[in-house]
Amino acid sequence: MERLNINELNIKELERIPIPEGLEERLSAKIDEWDAASRTVAIQTPPKGGWGVFALAASFILVCGIGLYFALASTNKGTIDTYDDPEIASLEAQKALQLLATNLNKGMAQYEAANAKGRQAEEILYKQLTKINN
Repeated sequence: MERLNINELNIKELERIPIPEGLEERLSAKIDEWDAASRTVAIQTPPKGGWGVFALAASFILVCGIGLYFALASTNKGTIDTYDDPEIASLEAQKALQLLATNLNKGMAQYEAANAKGRQAEEILYKQLTKINN
C-alpha cells in the first residue's frame, strides 16, 4: 500500500480511506471514560501529624504577633508636645502653613502654565485637522 501525505489529500481522497469497524463506538466510550474520570474528585487525607505541624506553626505565629503588638504599643504612649510655650508653637505652625502655601502657589502656577501650553497645542491641532478635512 502506498503511503499518503495528509497535506496532499483532498476531500474525495479522504472519503475513500476506509474507517475501521467499531472505531466510532470505541472513541465515544473512551471520551465518556475520560469525562467521568475528570469529574471524579479525589479526596486525600493529610498524612498523620500533618495538621499538628500546621497548627503548631500557626500558634507560634499568632503568639509572636501578639507579643510584637504589645511590645510596640508600650513604647509609643502617645504624642509628646515639642513646644512648652503656646506662642512659639503658634509661630512655628504659621511658618509651616506659609511654607505650604508658597509651595502650593508655585505648583498652581506651573499647572496653569502647562494647561495654557496644552490649550495652544489643542488649537494648533484643531487648525491642522480642519485644513486636512477641507
